[in-house]
Amino acid sequence: MTDDSIDESFFRQHISHQFNEELEDIHSRVLAMGGMVEQQLTDAVSAMVDGNMELAQTVVTSDYKVNALEVQLDEECTHVLVRRQPTASDLRLVMAVVKTITDLERIGDEAERIGRMALHLLQEDRTVAPMKDMGAFGYHVRDMVRGALDAVARMDAQAAVRVAQQDIQADSQYQVILQRLMDQMMASPDSIPRVMDIVWSARSMERIGDRARNICEYVVYFVRGKDVRHTSFDQMAREATGDRH
Repeated sequence: MTDDSIDESFFRQHISHQFNEELEDIHSRVLAMGGMVEQQLTDAVSAMVDGNMELAQTVVTSDYKVNALEVQLDEECTHVLVRRQPTASDLRLVMAVVKTITDLERIGDEAERIGRMALHLLQEDRTVAPMKDMGAFGYHVRDMVRGALDAVARMDAQAAVRVAQQDIQADSQYQVILQRLMDQMMASPDSIPRVMDIVWSARSMERIGDRARNICEYVVYFVRGKDVRHTSFDQMAREATGDRH
């Protein structure tokens, strides 16, 4: 295994073939969970922007699948910790997975919230709201989630840093949308109850960007053995490359 890539040989380095299979299964199922969450988010954004009530209802009613998978993976990781008592990179992998599935489940929760808000909106609400910006914002954080999962698939620390840096743009998009919505509510106080649904949806998207960055940080932790939470992007990049200068 290199510093910033992972391949099948990683799962064949143990004396116990069963342990190799357990680690590979956990890694694969995390990616499967990520795929479910990514689709859930894509559908939620589409439902919000396009007013697709059927799609919104699907998002709301399917979140239980993500929750069930989180529980299963968490139990599997607990069993590995108890049975195998992993050390070094194996322990980092399991810990990174535990944290990743938690963030994926919360991304699913935020997607469900966006779906619920979409169900509340009337067509006229979508006409006056900045739906074009909301769509661009939603698909941007969706792409962040996709990029984070790709970094997990390859355990690529440098790719993880590049994805995490996209959170800067996500925060900027959020602020622009929030200001436009605030201006709308000030101009038309009667619209406040309806516009707040869009505000909460934008807030959920912003949180999803944060969760995607978290997942990227776990990749750096696994690959480099460095906790880069609460550090700058520059420091995160230095840790990912091993450059301390």
